[in-house]
Order: sequence, then C-alpha cells, then structure tokens
Amino acid sequence: MAKPTCTIKTLHAREIYDSRGNPTVEVDLVTESPQVLFRAAVPSGASTGIYEALELRDGEARLQGKGVLKAVSHINTIIGPALTGMDVTQQKAIDAKMVEVLDGSKNEWGWSK
Repeated sequence: MAKPTCTIKTLHAREIYDSRGNPTVEVDLVTESPQVLFRAAVPSGASTGIYEALELRDGEARLQGKGVLKAVSHINTIIGPALTGMDVTQQKAIDAKMVEVLDGSKNEWGWSK
C-alpha cells in the first residue's frame, strides 16, 4: 500500500501586524487531501545569525518603510505557485526548491539560508 501524501493546494499571504505593532507576513497553506488549513505568521526578531532568513521590507513611505507588501506579492505570485502540488511532509525538497531554485543566491557558506 502506497504511503498517502498531503500536497499543497494553495498558499496565500497577507500583511498583518505583530504583537509589537510592526507589519509582518501571515500565510495560509491549504492541503489537497485531506483538505486542511494551516496558518503561520513570521514576526521579525532581533537576532541576525547566519542561518536566519533575510527580511524583505517595502522601503517606501508607507508604514515608515517597514511594510511587507513586496514579500506578500512574492509569496502569492512566485513561491505559492511553485510549491503547489508538493508534499508538505517533504520539507527538505520544499526547502531546496525555495533556496536553490526560487532564490538561487549564494554566500560564503554556500546557498543563502
């Protein structure tokens, strides 16, 4: 009997405010079968270690440049469609696609993390 998969049906991002009142990204991920909604918000932290993701802020007058509508757009138009159909349990494959294929930038330690 084949192991059941839980594939990504849709990803949808929006701008929300974190507990400190700063704009941040929230994403809804809906799986195909079973159809389940997962939601995650990603408030920015104070640490900036080498393994931390880089922030993408709008840098415009709105919200003193701290808006995240560019990041929201990237998720809704690039990342979401690219990950649709992937198995959510295959995190290594999802990470590789986002880091090596969609981003593709490298730093002194290899692929940017």
